[in-house]
Amino acid sequence: MKRDIAALVMAAAVVLLLPLSAGSQTIPRTPDGKPDMSGIWQALNTAAWDIENHSAATGVPAGQGVVEGGELPYQPWALEKKQENYANRMTLDTEAACELPGVPRATYMPFPFQIVQTRELVQLLYEYAHTLRHVYMDKPHIGDGLGWWMGDSRGHWEGDTLVVDARSFNDRTWFDRAGNFHSDALRVVERYSLIDADHINYEATIEDPNVFTRPWTMSMPLYRRIDRNVQILEYECYTFDDYVDRRPSLHDADATPLP
Repeated sequence: MKRDIAALVMAAAVVLLLPLSAGSQTIPRTPDGKPDMSGIWQALNTAAWDIENHSAATGVPAGQGVVEGGELPYQPWALEKKQENYANRMTLDTEAACELPGVPRATYMPFPFQIVQTRELVQLLYEYAHTLRHVYMDKPHIGDGLGWWMGDSRGHWEGDTLVVDARSFNDRTWFDRAGNFHSDALRVVERYSLIDADHINYEATIEDPNVFTRPWTMSMPLYRRIDRNVQILEYECYTFDDYVDRRPSLHDADATPLP
C-alpha cells in the first residue's frame, strides 16, 4: 500500500513538472470560440537588426537568429546583392527614409503593435510610423501586382491558429537592417498561435522564387505588454528628420517637392 501511494505521488510530481502544451492551457476566447488575441504585443529579440545569427557591433546588440535552419537560402546573385545592401545599409535601408517596414519586419521592430480582432476583420496597428494592416477574414485577395508596402492580407483559422496570407508587395522593403531583401514576388504566410494568455508563437514562411532557392521560415515568441495603462503611442520618424523642415509648404502653388 505504501509503495502504491509513493508511486502515485511520484507520478503526480512528474506531471506537474512537465511543461503544459498550448492545447492544455486555458486561453482567452472570443464569443464565437476563436482564440482572442486582442491586445498589445511586442517581440523581444534582435531580429530588427539581423534575422540571422550576428555578433555585436557599434549600436548593434549580439543576437541569435530567428531563421529556421540558420541561413537564408539565397540564390548566388542574391547573396551578392545582400552583401552589397549591407555595405550600403545606412542609405539603402528604407527604415532610414522613414518608409513603411513591410511584412514580416513590422512584427519584430523594436516597437509594440496592437491586434484588434473581430469575426470578419483583424487589424494590426503598429506604433512605428502609423503602420496599419487590415486582415480580412471573409474576402478574397484583390489581385496580383499591387506593389503595396505592407501587401494585401487575407486571413483564416486553422484550428486555433490565425493564418494570414500576405502578397502583392513592392520590392523596396528589407527583412532587417542587415540588408536581407526580397523581390516583388514575395509571399508571406504568417501563423499566430496563442501559447497562453500572454504569449503568441509567431511564424512567417517566406516564398520568393526570384531571390531564394526554396521557401524558408522564421519564428519567435511575441509577448503581451501588461504594463499599467499600456497603449500604442506615436513614433513618426519624419518628425525627427530635418527633411521635414526643408520641404516646401503645401500651400505654395509654385513649390516643387524635394526628391
